[in-house]
Amino acid sequence: MRIVSWNCNGALRNKLRKLEALNADLCIIQECENPLQCASEDYKSWAKNHLWVGTNKNRGLGVFAKPNIHLEAVPLDTSTLELFLPCKINSSISLLAVWTRNANSPTFQYIGQLWKFLQKHEQFLASGDAALIGDLNSNACWDVWDRWWNHSDVVQQLEGVGLTSLYHHTHKEQQGSESIPTFYMYRKREKPYHIDYVFLSETLLKSATCDVGDPTVWLELSDHMPLIINIT
Repeated sequence: MRIVSWNCNGALRNKLRKLEALNADLCIIQECENPLQCASEDYKSWAKNHLWVGTNKNRGLGVFAKPNIHLEAVPLDTSTLELFLPCKINSSISLLAVWTRNANSPTFQYIGQLWKFLQKHEQFLASGDAALIGDLNSNACWDVWDRWWNHSDVVQQLEGVGLTSLYHHTHKEQQGSESIPTFYMYRKREKPYHIDYVFLSETLLKSATCDVGDPTVWLELSDHMPLIINIT
């Protein structure tokens, strides 16, 4: 299975051809419009097999699959958190699609939102084949010494339920010391960060690879590069 995770920076309907060229079985897209409330017939047709969540019809979180893949939403309580889309893939893989946001929280912004999700729903990812994939808007380099929901704390909790970062596993790099950026602030090459992640359970991790999109190809479309995951 080939999975692509990409924060498209809005207007996915205008970027479909480039995304389609990656030939993904499953796409996890942040900042995309709700297909059911979009005027683009091309986008609606492309998104026939999808799940979507969001508080703004123009910028939400979507999971899009080829017709032969079965998507099933899992009804976990995420009403006060932004943004999480728990689902089952082919009735076998527990997938948590993620786009962490500030959620108007003065304290639990971005990685704090994921920390709060895990306190309530850790068990969703704790058994069988599982994956957490998306834009976390976070990196260990921003850990704060006196806070218990830092990026590193979340990584440790995920490892505790058997999920490992695919990028760090394959590239043999430490959290906070990534050599390949996934995000360029203001689309400037001189402002690189690594804030998009794939965490996989052990059985999926064994046969998985992860590539990061080339900024010479993708930077004109978004400030984020796609993560291209292959699980064989």
